[in-house]
Amino acid sequence: MNTASVAKLLGVSHSTIQRWIKQLELEINRNDLGHFEFSDEDIAMFKQIQAEIQKGKLLHEINLPFKKVRKGKKTQSDQPTTNTLHEKLIQLEGQINGKADNVVSYQLLSHRREIEDLENEMIKLTNRIEQLEKKLFETQQQSQTDTQPVEFRERGKRKGFLKLFNILG
Repeated sequence: MNTASVAKLLGVSHSTIQRWIKQLELEINRNDLGHFEFSDEDIAMFKQIQAEIQKGKLLHEINLPFKKVRKGKKTQSDQPTTNTLHEKLIQLEGQINGKADNVVSYQLLSHRREIEDLENEMIKLTNRIEQLEKKLFETQQQSQTDTQPVEFRERGKRKGFLKLFNILG
C-alpha cells in the first residue's frame, strides 16, 4: 500500500503518516521512485501507534516493542548507472573548465588591446606636449628679442598743433 491508502484506512492525513515515520524514526521500505511501500506489518504498527495516541499518549512517548529493520533493494543496474553518471559529470566538468578558460582568455586579450590603445594614446599626448613646449620656448625666445631696448633717433621739429589746422583750413 502507498501512503495515501494507509492514511485513508486509518482515517488520518498522509502528512500525519509521514510525520509519524519521521518522528518515530520508523524504517519503512521505499519503491524505486522513493515512495513509501507499506506491508501488513507496517499497517499493524500504525494501528498500534494510533491506539496509543487515542489513549492520550504523546507521539514522542510511544515506545514500539519492535522496530523494523530497513531492507534496501539493490538492483543489478545500479553500478552501470553510477558509472555513466560519473563519466557524464567528469565530461561536464571538463566542458565547464574549457568554457571558463575561453572566457578568461578573451578577457585577457581584451585587456591587452585596451592597454595597447592607452599606450598609443600616451605616445600621441607625449608628442603633442613636446610640440607645445617647443612652441612655448620659441615664443619666449622671440619675446625676449622683441623687448630689447630700441635706439631713439632724433625727429624733426614738430609743427604746432594749431598750425596744422591753419594749413588744412
